[in-house]
Amino acid sequence: MASVTVTDDIITVQFTGWERLWIGRERLAIPIAAVRHASAVAQPLRLAYGGRRGIAVSGFLKIGVWGLFGRTRQLVAARRGEPGLHLLLNREYAGGDFDEVVLSDPAGHKIAHAITRVMAARA
Repeated sequence: MASVTVTDDIITVQFTGWERLWIGRERLAIPIAAVRHASAVAQPLRLAYGGRRGIAVSGFLKIGVWGLFGRTRQLVAARRGEPGLHLLLNREYAGGDFDEVVLSDPAGHKIAHAITRVMAARA
């Protein structure tokens, strides 16, 4: 499962070996300034939609990049039965790769709260 750390300026997502294979990167660094909204979600697996480059085991697992042929591009690492984190990004500030990040993480609620707190302190 991907691990997420939050500092005053950057959200860092470190992917496991299996996730790296399908996502094509070891880590993702997102500037806090690129986050439009952060929320905890009960079922992150349901948020991935559209064409994909990655793996999808129906109802169990989605890892990769979704939305290849649409306007919204999502980086997804989600598993069934695990709560998670949903980040809406400003694509330009985030490096131009993704509009959303969808992750399974049991601490999704705490991470979303920490990101929201940092965003509020910067406003």
